[in-house]
Amino acid sequence: MMKVLIVDDSAVMRKVIIRELLKIGVEQANIQEAPDGLVGLEVASKNAFDLILMDWNMPGMLGIDVVRQLRGAGITTPIMMVTTEGEKTNVVTAIQAGANNYLVKPFTPEDFAAKVAQSTAVKV
Repeated sequence: MMKVLIVDDSAVMRKVIIRELLKIGVEQANIQEAPDGLVGLEVASKNAFDLILMDWNMPGMLGIDVVRQLRGAGITTPIMMVTTEGEKTNVVTAIQAGANNYLVKPFTPEDFAAKVAQSTAVKV
């Protein structure tokens, strides 16, 4: 069963993402949340996940910096950026930092499901 970490400072967005994860068969018990980048970094460093869904803009630590730190620590869990930052340069920056996939908010349920499937099939 897939274990997912959601790192997003918006409680509303975390609820939306959880709803979409439940629709594609992820069990509630296998979903963890982090309200900012610092907490996300700590949780991701201490626990095994099959996928990390990472926002870009958060207080404490930007999502892109969390990605860099996780990759620098040798953590290879697939990471999908889920953010409003849709500029092509940001997508390139995220991929270069070690993100496996990128989804721009707002997203459709179909796009979300497809990107999760792509992300979990890819290993760093």
